[in-house]
Amino acid sequence: MSKKSCLNCGHTISGEFCSHCGQKSDTARITPNSLIKNDILGSVWHVEGKFFNTLKDILFRPGKTAMDYISGKRIRYNNFISLLLILFGFNVLSYHYYEKFAPAETLTEDTLYVKDFFSKYSKIILFVIIPMLAANGYFLFKRIKLNIAEHFIIGTVGLLGILIIFLLSDIVSLIGLWKPFSQIFNIIDKILFGLSILFPALTYWNAFKNLYSIPGLLWRVLILYVLMGIESLIIILMLYRIF
Repeated sequence: MSKKSCLNCGHTISGEFCSHCGQKSDTARITPNSLIKNDILGSVWHVEGKFFNTLKDILFRPGKTAMDYISGKRIRYNNFISLLLILFGFNVLSYHYYEKFAPAETLTEDTLYVKDFFSKYSKIILFVIIPMLAANGYFLFKRIKLNIAEHFIIGTVGLLGILIIFLLSDIVSLIGLWKPFSQIFNIIDKILFGLSILFPALTYWNAFKNLYSIPGLLWRVLILYVLMGIESLIIILMLYRIF
């Protein structure tokens, strides 16, 4: 391959990228064709492709995704913290539309109570679940020798999965407002709710299934849920007393 100068920094390049600044070696003058193909369609496809690939991997292989991210294989994924905020925003928006279109009789007292609770404490919940998962996981899975920050990543993936399922549940609930589909979509909604509760367990199971025996992994996951339940109850009681 012939050598040429990088248009960005002027250094000589001979490969696909400049070794000095990282710009692609095929960068050339902007033409109508390159503007549409590379700058517009290419950017949109790259962003959307990466975004949806990250969501798919979190949903179908959460533990493996977390361990890949921890081991340094990060180029295929969106930043998990940014994704967390995006999904949290989508969940708020989707529930807003469900509340807007749902008939008054479907918004029971319990539904409104849950909505009011989460609207008040959503930020606290967001920033408490991950540290709880990370701290409990750190002590229960010490054999893996991951540090607390790495367990924080596993906890983040667990919460991301819950938020993805909640978003799907909101979409299903919206479709379920149409009476011909209401019964089947109500069943799907209940299944999704169950999956959201089990998702942290699925995350840890997928991450460590080759590193522990089935009984060893099972009792650790069960204790994780017991600890999370106790800690969640304490936090909810504290929120009621403080606020």
